[in-house]
Amino acid sequence: MAFVSIGINHNSAPVALREQVAFTPDKLVRALSAFAERSGGEEIVILSTCNRTEVYVANSLNTEDLGNWLAVFHDVDTEALRPHMYENDTDATICHLMQVACGLDSLILGEPQILGQVKQAYSEAKRAGTVGVQLDKLFQTTFSVAKQVRSQTEIGANAVSVAFAAVQLAKQIFSSIDKSRILLVGAGETIELVGKHLLDAKAKQIMVANRSLENAKRLAKTLHGEAITISQIPSHLAEADVVISSTASALPLIGTGMVSTALKQRKHKPMLLIDLAVPRDIENEVEALDDAYLYTVDDLQDIITQNLANREQAAAQAKQLVAEKASAFSDWLAQAKHVDLIRSYRMQAEQATKELVSNSERMLAQGNDPSEVLKSLAFKLSKQLMHGPTKALQLGIKSGNTEIIDILKAGLVANDKYVDRDE
Repeated sequence: MAFVSIGINHNSAPVALREQVAFTPDKLVRALSAFAERSGGEEIVILSTCNRTEVYVANSLNTEDLGNWLAVFHDVDTEALRPHMYENDTDATICHLMQVACGLDSLILGEPQILGQVKQAYSEAKRAGTVGVQLDKLFQTTFSVAKQVRSQTEIGANAVSVAFAAVQLAKQIFSSIDKSRILLVGAGETIELVGKHLLDAKAKQIMVANRSLENAKRLAKTLHGEAITISQIPSHLAEADVVISSTASALPLIGTGMVSTALKQRKHKPMLLIDLAVPRDIENEVEALDDAYLYTVDDLQDIITQNLANREQAAAQAKQLVAEKASAFSDWLAQAKHVDLIRSYRMQAEQATKELVSNSERMLAQGNDPSEVLKSLAFKLSKQLMHGPTKALQLGIKSGNTEIIDILKAGLVANDKYVDRDE
């Protein structure tokens, strides 16, 4: 059982090259199908995200051939691709895949989305029929390791993006975020990401305000919420427990007077306002109001900086755990290579024992002395069973191979303990 892998990512290649070898859903299906048709029993999983394209293969195909296949499939010059491509043998492939799935090789350290992307890549290959026993074992073990890393370290516990930090802050202040009413101001990329994290946090009551009602409706639909225009904010602000804003407005959209009025309508029930915009969407004077808690993007950046430091510490623990699990899998792999040899040796020993016992039974039936029959059985059985190990020991002594000698010594010690237990 052997693995190889190749790939390029945000560390090794510019975005223009990453775009050239990225697999769209349609391309992925065609690639898996084409590979299955041309391969001689190789298994393949292709992982393609905005930051990486990686190909994992089991059975014989070398990394040079694999790199050529990737370049030809995407019609990319091999010589232009190869300097940016990393190539891994079996042990390196095992460790690399585990690190990727745990978020240790991501642009944002510890980001959780990559595990879902690895699982999706595995599922796509499984559907295409390009996952066999070997890759299945590798990926299932990897998923288990990633779960351990998430549960035993703090690698994913701290927010390291502004959008995620905003939602985490809201969860800390309003522990029951699913019961809180949230107003999102804007409909751009940042607010979309905030919305996604809110859904992950089980938020259920979301309003989206935007200059374009059409854009607000588009985003609100994905969040199972409702849409309003910017001009309607004053009449809806009192309904919001949390306000998160990120627009491109040159002037503040939410003023101190507007918030003060809303707080009175709320009978001074606390309101959290998070301003992710630069320039600001919410007047700075709002923070002076009682029951209003205003955080800016700079406040969140301080949290993120500290959290990144915490993730670095957690990453060291995670890498140690991955290294141990990868080594254990490599050891299992090495043993699995010889499982047929072990099975064959045991079958030969069992067959020899069966034949000798059968001969002894015939001798007893013919009236031979039981004591002599037993001695003969013991002598012949021990001679047959010792033949192979004795040859190996002689070979080790003759060649000076101390490793073979040490292994056989360990086996003798283990055998002595086994005999003692029987006695």
